Amino acid sequence: MKRGVKQSIKHKGKKQLKATGSVRIISGQFRGRKLPVIDVEGLRPTTDRNKEMLFNWLMQDVTGAKCLDVFSGSGSLGFEALSRYAQHCTFIELDQAAAKKLTDNAALLSLSSEQVGIKQGNALSVLGQLNQAYDVIFLDPPFNQKLLPAVIELIARQDLLNMDGVIYIECEPAAGLYAVPSNWQLLKEKQSSQILSRLYQRVGS
Repeated sequence: MKRGVKQSIKHKGKKQLKATGSVRIISGQFRGRKLPVIDVEGLRPTTDRNKEMLFNWLMQDVTGAKCLDVFSGSGSLGFEALSRYAQHCTFIELDQAAAKKLTDNAALLSLSSEQVGIKQGNALSVLGQLNQAYDVIFLDPPFNQKLLPAVIELIARQDLLNMDGVIYIECEPAAGLYAVPSNWQLLKEKQSSQILSRLYQRVGS
């Protein structure tokens, strides 16, 4: 999920936000399924092109993996991983309405509570409460909020990435000066004018 261009939301009484678009699952058991996305300020789902690149990078790392989608938004990355037979994905999303849509979309795909966990709240607060490690972590924070350093530090301190686990970090190029732990090895990198994508693997304790 990327939160680049800001979009406004008009709340009218207790009227629920309606889906204004969709994300498409590009491969796996749910290939071709479209999941509704609501109009949440700044939410812009990962493009099919970037998503395809990422999962080509991951190859077989997803099958049977326990995944963590830290800034979930539409849940595009987490649901793609589940479609490709990840064992479980924990979604973290700040916006209450977006988190509710994640729950709805999990039900739409008939995913069980053993396969999906959805935690609504501030990413730093939620990460600090997690007590298990993951095989694959997706880290695609809101643009221009300088969240990466604190989140990376917390993931390392909480020991949330398994040995040999991988973490995908996507940000605007200007945010790419973050530091990572010495035991995170850079495997893949791609940069465009708007997006910097990197894949790391934990290689030591």
